[in-house]
Amino acid sequence: MSTDSGPTAKRQMRIDWTRVMDPVALLRSAGSVARTAQLLERGLTRRTLAAAVQTGEIQQVQRGVFALPDAPPEFVAALTTNSLVTCASAARHYGLWLLHEPTAHHLTCPGGRCAPHLNHHRRRSVPVDRRLPVVGLVDVLIHALHCLPPVEAAVVVESSLRRGDTVRTFLLDRLQGNRNGKARAALELVSGCAESAIEVVARVMFRRTGYFVETQVRIDDVGRVDFVLEGFLVVEVDGDEFHSTREARNRDRRRNNELIARGYLYLRFGYGDVTFRRDDVLEQVRTVLSGRVVR
Repeated sequence: MSTDSGPTAKRQMRIDWTRVMDPVALLRSAGSVARTAQLLERGLTRRTLAAAVQTGEIQQVQRGVFALPDAPPEFVAALTTNSLVTCASAARHYGLWLLHEPTAHHLTCPGGRCAPHLNHHRRRSVPVDRRLPVVGLVDVLIHALHCLPPVEAAVVVESSLRRGDTVRTFLLDRLQGNRNGKARAALELVSGCAESAIEVVARVMFRRTGYFVETQVRIDDVGRVDFVLEGFLVVEVDGDEFHSTREARNRDRRRNNELIARGYLYLRFGYGDVTFRRDDVLEQVRTVLSGRVVR
């Protein structure tokens, strides 16, 4: 049995490896879209790449850029414009909450210029992702605070702070100066204690009405509730999927009964209520609060 370990054997081992290299798996590990040089550096041969394109497993979206058929459109847009994904377009890739999906890609573009249909963000202050074409998490948050409507920006940042990715002061240090006033105002809406995106929206909505709002309040024999308004109105917001089982409905009834027994009033709203029917929500809240002397 040959034990040759010289240059010829090493070349043969390299060739054998590239023969079994899975181009789809390799591209998937790079975010489903990559440049030719990146794929070649990781051991893929041009012949294997061309064969995968021929079979339709991989698509050549432009010269020097290859993608899987299901590649994230924002990643494709980034590589075809020599850019990086950020803001709302990068939120999902970092596992952040997002109130609305972006209608256009948010990118940082070379030379400060992007196509008119793209949302361009200029500044980058932290290292970018080493594997995917996205900016660093802190820059995603900073760009969101500058770009998105205040409540939507607060939703993105709230999820990151709640998870412990960073702290408010770290972001605030990067938002000094007159040009950052809008971003600082959006950051003021963030508390870091909400358990869902819709809680952030509801908290801002209630506080803007001038009500005294307590969040994440623990009540004996009831547990934690989302909000207590004016000291006696408990408001909870959630999606229907969290309370669709018989066990969940029974638990809700027990909680509601205990709240009434303790002197609280109670309202529950779903995602659609808080997102699309805010006037109706506030009218119901006003109606309930008007039945008692408000603090």
